[in-house]
Amino acid sequence: MRTVWLNGEYVPESEAKVSIFDRGLNFGQGVYEVSPVIDGHFCNWPHHAARLARSKAVARIVDDTDWPKVLAELIARNDLKEGRVYLQITGGAPADRDFVSPVPPPPPTRIAFTQAAALIDNPVARTGLRIMLQPEGRWALRSAKTTQLLYSVLAKELAREAGHDDAWFVEDGAITEQTSANAHIIDARGVLVSHPVDFGVLPGVTRISVIEIARQMGLTVEERPFTPEELFAAREAFVSAAGSLVLPVVAVDGRPVGSGGPGVLTGEIRSRYIALLRQNRIVHDLFNPPRLGTCLP
Repeated sequence: MRTVWLNGEYVPESEAKVSIFDRGLNFGQGVYEVSPVIDGHFCNWPHHAARLARSKAVARIVDDTDWPKVLAELIARNDLKEGRVYLQITGGAPADRDFVSPVPPPPPTRIAFTQAAALIDNPVARTGLRIMLQPEGRWALRSAKTTQLLYSVLAKELAREAGHDDAWFVEDGAITEQTSANAHIIDARGVLVSHPVDFGVLPGVTRISVIEIARQMGLTVEERPFTPEELFAAREAFVSAAGSLVLPVVAVDGRPVGSGGPGVLTGEIRSRYIALLRQNRIVHDLFNPPRLGTCLP
């Protein structure tokens, strides 16, 4: 049975319980991070830590957990070689439900668990994603990684029911991102185009490395919104996320992207990113995070 971590204790998953008054459950006042685990190491922690700090500030959650220590121990206890490690922090569990948190606030509820998954030999990297376009309907504050994920859940369900793998959101005539990943195209000029990091999209950790790798490959990168018309005319399209790394998109609303198969440049970006993660370089300086993907033991 999998071991999980809850409020300072490592327990079997069947024994992990939270209060019915938890503010994450009652109000969605929760933030989270997901890191890929490669060769038994979790990756890109400096960038995840920086984003987690921003998310906690937005959600008004105070927490000083030594997360690298917790995550490393959790991975070891579950003997996880490849997959994901997830952490979540909520506004805690007061004595009763109330919109306004008491003063002083209750201690945060802190959760972490692992998930085994094939990230390197993911079959979707060979077949590609078939996505559909959906009107953007999420709340406006998307730059914080919060647990306000209902609209993304609904969009994924609608996509599956329609015979697609996932959905890309469209707002004011421009693509924002996928339901749980950053969206990118390589346009007809061979330029990598990615929506700029602002309140409209999540500042993806994997995206940081993807853009740097593209520049190292000699590609021009434009951080700007792009339209569905540009997506349909693109040579390649792909998504990036901590939980799935880099995956190609081969069809949009039933229409092929480029050749209709995984793009060559997308494949090269994915391969280079995996190679970086597998180097397992150790970086502890949270104030000067590395430019590329790293993993911690």
